[in-house]
Amino acid sequence: MTQQFYVSPEQLMKDRADFARKGIARGRSVVVLTCRDGIALVAENPSPSLHKLSEIYDRIGFAAVGKYNEFESLRQAGIRFADVRGYSYAREDVSARGLASVYAQSLGSVFTTEGKPFEVELAVAEVGADPYGDHLYRLTFDGSIADETNYVVMGGQADVVNEVLARTWTQDADFPTAIRTAVEALSATRRGNGGESARPDPLGAGLLEVAVLDRDPAALRGSARAFRRITTVELDRLLSGAEGE
Repeated sequence: MTQQFYVSPEQLMKDRADFARKGIARGRSVVVLTCRDGIALVAENPSPSLHKLSEIYDRIGFAAVGKYNEFESLRQAGIRFADVRGYSYAREDVSARGLASVYAQSLGSVFTTEGKPFEVELAVAEVGADPYGDHLYRLTFDGSIADETNYVVMGGQADVVNEVLARTWTQDADFPTAIRTAVEALSATRRGNGGESARPDPLGAGLLEVAVLDRDPAALRGSARAFRRITTVELDRLLSGAEGE
């Protein structure tokens, strides 16, 4: 009879957490930050069709890093939850907080009961009537949930991106300025051949996925849906400084 090896619960959870962290760190970074015009979502993503940023409901956006098939299944489940809740009650009853709680339960259940944890990290953002009404929630692979302020950085070399944003982020920025700030922070992880002393290689529009949650979409576009994608042409013009000139 084969004897089973004993692994303590603490060691098992640690091994699962280390496994998930390594998978997430291999992914490209995502930044979600608040500003005067709303919430900007910026991801390093060269794929034109496999999105890391998405709309969940009228004023709620979704950002993710990690394994695409895993966070895509969570995204779709979140949309179904929001649609059912909005139809059953009222559209105002769909909130980022409720959605984040559902995601936390799903991630926590997979982490503790399944053989392999999800290698994902999520951000759920809800734009308010003013910057103080914005809500940012960060969810990790084990179901932990954090109510963040100002900005969220996930995946890749998050420490480097966080360090740059701590110096450059400002709440009074408009969308073009906020997006350029996020791109500058993401570009800080890309050094040339000169090592740490070299200037970062700037990320071009073709390597980025950008979306925004407009603070007042009804006035701007006559719609309650705040989520809007920034096209590659518009982003290239914005990054070159031609926007508004």
